[in-house]
Amino acid sequence: MSAIETTYREALRQALIDAMNEDPDIVVLGEEVGLYGGAYGVTKGLIDQFGPERILDTPISEAAIVGAAVGAAMSGLRPVAELMYVDFVGIVMDQLANQAAKIRYMFGGQIGVPMVLRSQGGTGRSAAAQHSQSLEAWMAHVPGLRLAMPATVNDAYHLLRHALTLPDPVVFLEHKGLYVQKGTLDTAQPDAPWGKAVVRRAGHDLTIVTYSKMLLESLAAAEQLAAQGVSAEVIDLRTLNPLDEETVANSVRRTHRAMVVTEAHLTGGFSAELSARIHESCFDHLEEPVARVAGEDIPIPVSPPLERNAVPNAQLITETGLWLVQRKAPAWAL
Repeated sequence: MSAIETTYREALRQALIDAMNEDPDIVVLGEEVGLYGGAYGVTKGLIDQFGPERILDTPISEAAIVGAAVGAAMSGLRPVAELMYVDFVGIVMDQLANQAAKIRYMFGGQIGVPMVLRSQGGTGRSAAAQHSQSLEAWMAHVPGLRLAMPATVNDAYHLLRHALTLPDPVVFLEHKGLYVQKGTLDTAQPDAPWGKAVVRRAGHDLTIVTYSKMLLESLAAAEQLAAQGVSAEVIDLRTLNPLDEETVANSVRRTHRAMVVTEAHLTGGFSAELSARIHESCFDHLEEPVARVAGEDIPIPVSPPLERNAVPNAQLITETGLWLVQRKAPAWAL
């Protein structure tokens, strides 16, 4: 397939189709993944192509879905388990954190859990407090879990394809606001190898480190900053485990200023981990402390205006960048 314009959703779907055609051990299971085609349409039509033995509609039990996936993976299959919302991951944390993440270590490498847990999170659809969270920090805290959060159409395809070759369990988090995002898919050319960050925009005054949908807001902010004479470098992490610290550190040592942008809540979020690592590796190069731009420490509101203001946007990122580089006080500091 040559490079084509498609959506994030269709790139994920194509990744599943291509992987399942190549590997007969791949099965998909979850609520409404078969006849309905998935809550966000990623698995639409797959049951017609691969049949109900490989595309399995499950009972409404997240614990059963992930528990079955762990057992299937230990028994020789490569399951793709779908959680309709990442908010439900609390129901499966025993299976995920205490079983899937630890089996290969506890069995001395003799048996593993090569499964992918697909889920989605984030704001943008007024889905309210129980269906709009960004909980990647929960998974990132567990050794043994790989964690991917693609922001682009090409990464949606290639990161999922690679995740379906790994010996370890992969948590693959998609942002609900990206499914209709269009972009170029080149099935022959990934943006970068698995585990490597990508510099999406080069700059020399400031490094912005981000991932998932906040990449779009950060790139928009970089355009606004450029109009005011500030050159911002934007780094898309793509995977949080493995984490590419080298690309981030090399950038910050050149720009001497860093900002971390996440949709997840500020307190205890992955932004704190990133900030700490930048300080540890780049302390002597920093002109200013690392700035964190993150979601408010509140449950996500259902009201669209309140929801929009509960998470970072391009304007807030721009104001923070100007404050870091030019010491121009942002609106939130006045």
